[in-house]
Amino acid sequence: MPAPPRGSSLGSLRTSPGDPERNIDWVLMLGILGIVVVGLPTVYSTSYRFLQTRPRPLDPFLYTQRQVVFLIVGAAVMAGVMAFDYQWWRERAGLLYGGMVFGLVLVLGLAKTSGGARLSFDLGPISIQPAEFGKVATLLFLAGYLSDERSERISYSRFLGGLLIVGVPMALIVIQPDLGSASVYVALAMGVLLVAGAQYRHIFLITALSAATVAAAVLTGLVERYQLRRLVAFVNQSSTDKELQDLIQQVKQAKRAFGNGGVFGRGWLQGPLTNNRSIPVQWADFPTTALAEQFGMIGVGVLLALYAIVLTRIWRTAHLSRDMLGTYICAGVFSMLLWHIFENIGMSLGIMPVTGIPLPLVSYGGSSAVAFLMMFGLVQSVHMRRFR
Repeated sequence: MPAPPRGSSLGSLRTSPGDPERNIDWVLMLGILGIVVVGLPTVYSTSYRFLQTRPRPLDPFLYTQRQVVFLIVGAAVMAGVMAFDYQWWRERAGLLYGGMVFGLVLVLGLAKTSGGARLSFDLGPISIQPAEFGKVATLLFLAGYLSDERSERISYSRFLGGLLIVGVPMALIVIQPDLGSASVYVALAMGVLLVAGAQYRHIFLITALSAATVAAAVLTGLVERYQLRRLVAFVNQSSTDKELQDLIQQVKQAKRAFGNGGVFGRGWLQGPLTNNRSIPVQWADFPTTALAEQFGMIGVGVLLALYAIVLTRIWRTAHLSRDMLGTYICAGVFSMLLWHIFENIGMSLGIMPVTGIPLPLVSYGGSSAVAFLMMFGLVQSVHMRRFR
């Protein structure tokens, strides 16, 4: 009987070194797990007192338990994304993109207005925010579209086509209005188009069009007054205007939390600002302040180091990819993740306007967590199939 060919499976004991399941990036996985481990205690420490002191008290673990469920669902989705070749996802990118655009249109008509914006579908205890999942669909469609270009620099016509792909969902998100999420789409476009070889004057065009879009939204009244107040409060943080005081005090308290923590922090559940509800919606918008106050700069440094590991592995996978499609996918995930981190921590320090952009896998929220785990699954799919 002839011997089985080298590298083949023999009773599931031997597999080829190029088999996807043998090429999972476990360093990336550990980095993601580390961020989750930091995030869950942060959600609890910022939400338990709020839940206990409501007119009708709730279980102090409620938000933490929900976040665990979101992460489990996200992990299952990530595993499902990893199981398929990213080329398979590219073939269905048009369908996903169309469904996403339909969802963004639908949310404008059916979503309940909350805080002056229509952002999500409320399904009882949870809500689904199409803009978060739209990042994944837009990334796949844009990366697939640009990967068809065979030259080192993308043509001007294809550049404009890429802008249109990103511009459609971005315009719908501005109408909601959600300027924070819209800025993430700008970061996605810049990251992918730069790697694709777009000229700098084309990138300047993106910036100009984005600014023009926001200006038009302001002039036509699409942007709510509270969002304009956020920008004014950011520009003039010493204002005595009574209408701006809540926003200014929110940022001041966030910056105080960083100072209170010092190097080593006040200790778990011992932060005077964090544990006395001095920073509104801290579990979603300002989780880093809780980490800084309770665990100091060391705690924040650990979180930043974990993000650095994840970003480095995504960058590495972009270089290892077997084709430009995989490289563009990684570039898009890298740019969106980096922008989320910079904007969220920046608004906590007062160097960026408050936008409500979540800190990935740390802020409380299911749509953001699942969407980012989907994107990490795409990166893993690129890494696992880099030899094929």
